[in-house]
Amino acid sequence: MRIPSRLIGGVVVATLLTQLSACGTLFYPERRGQIEGKVDPVIVALDAIGILFYVIPGLIAFGVDFATGAIYLPSSQTAHVAPEKLREAISADGKVDNSKLQAILESELGQRLPLNDPRLIQHTGSVEQLAMYGLKPAA
Repeated sequence: MRIPSRLIGGVVVATLLTQLSACGTLFYPERRGQIEGKVDPVIVALDAIGILFYVIPGLIAFGVDFATGAIYLPSSQTAHVAPEKLREAISADGKVDNSKLQAILESELGQRLPLNDPRLIQHTGSVEQLAMYGLKPAA
């Protein structure tokens, strides 16, 4: 019995589309880098559907979402710290001292942030961002 190539191609395409849609990392890239929080039930359900139909890719989707932090709902709290106070954490060569930054954030926000956590994703800034805060770029 010969299976038509269109049927096989359709199954492969459906499999790939299902797996791509079941990953919170693709739906919410702005959530990547979160360390903890409440789990998003929609992403969990989509990942569970992936496990139901395709065990290994579904487990991979769960693993990727937990590893990147995209499975967690964003926190609704925001906080602002004046740029002048943050200057104390920047050394003369432009490097950020994490211990000083952590102390400043703890005193201003009243929360201890885990800046030494290995899962923390750090991004570099641009020259425009430095100029916006009145800082001179140093290499």
